[in-house]
Amino acid sequence: MDVVVNPSVVTEQDDSSSLRSLDLVFNDIRGDGTEVLAKSLQSNSALLSLRLSNNKIERRGAMHLASMLQVNSTLRELELADCDLDAQGVIALAVALRSNETLVSVDLSRALLFSLQEEWAVHVSEMLAVNGGLLELHLGKMGMSDAGMERLSAGLRLNGSLRYLDLRCNRVTRDGVRHLAELLKLSRTLEVVDLSFNRIEDEGAGYLSEGVAWPGCVLRELSVSSNHMGTEGLLSLAQAVRASTTLSHLYIWGNRLEEPVCQVFAEMIASGRLPPDRTDVSAYEVDGRTFLAEAFPGLRRRRFGADGDSSPSEASICCRDQTCELNNHLKRLYRRLEVTSVSEGQLKVNSRFKMSYLTRWFITSEDLNRVT
Repeated sequence: MDVVVNPSVVTEQDDSSSLRSLDLVFNDIRGDGTEVLAKSLQSNSALLSLRLSNNKIERRGAMHLASMLQVNSTLRELELADCDLDAQGVIALAVALRSNETLVSVDLSRALLFSLQEEWAVHVSEMLAVNGGLLELHLGKMGMSDAGMERLSAGLRLNGSLRYLDLRCNRVTRDGVRHLAELLKLSRTLEVVDLSFNRIEDEGAGYLSEGVAWPGCVLRELSVSSNHMGTEGLLSLAQAVRASTTLSHLYIWGNRLEEPVCQVFAEMIASGRLPPDRTDVSAYEVDGRTFLAEAFPGLRRRRFGADGDSSPSEASICCRDQTCELNNHLKRLYRRLEVTSVSEGQLKVNSRFKMSYLTRWFITSEDLNRVT
């Protein structure tokens, strides 16, 4: 079924100018619906953010959106992840972005790309070489190889605006990350790089460490989770963190965390060089040995949205504060409460229970007030 989008949803906002963000994720919108939406946006001057992820708009929808981007000069955020875009669709969007410098954030993740020649990477690279407005680019799950990474890095050398590059879940190895490391030495804008779920291994980590520690490198946040790295690579990254004057966030979970690595990262966390909220591991000791466990914080996926602001929103800060408050309640419950059972929507307390059981259930403020 193809959901038809009513043009009035967007075009009527020209007079009232009230609609700033339109989130249509998971709405079964396809080619026809995207065509109507794109035509509406050609004359719309109010909408700043459009999210169409997980709609199968495919090549046809991408072509209509590319035509819209050549005319629209207001839209700042476009999210097209998991939209079954093919190579021609990605290329059309990249060509449109050569002349559109209004968009600050674009997500093209998980396009269906089967060509081994990676023509799309050439066009994205050429776009990055001339585009001066894009701040955030998501290219996760694109099947990008080392050749694609080389082409992308060539365009980024000429780019003077991009600050967030998402390359998670690709096929980048040590050879590809070597080009990225050389880019980090030159770039004066690239602050956040997500390389999680690639395969850079120890040698690639060495290249990356050299780029991070290079004088003038402005990288602030780096994720290398699940990259088949061992002790050698992780220790070189730890040394790079100490040498860097800008890198403050490092995410390493999913690699081989042997005891020497655990000890070094435990020291950095304890000393404050790598605060607990800026990494995805936490240290603990058992029988005098240091280990690392997975911690909740991870690299924040969205940085530069419609407002172009990299600071956390008030809503996210409020949510984080409420989470801390809930954790404090749970700790108090663990110490002093009497529990008989825990059931969904109802909390009954028993004298001896493990915190792990309690945290598996969603507990509302009403539940907490009932027992406290």
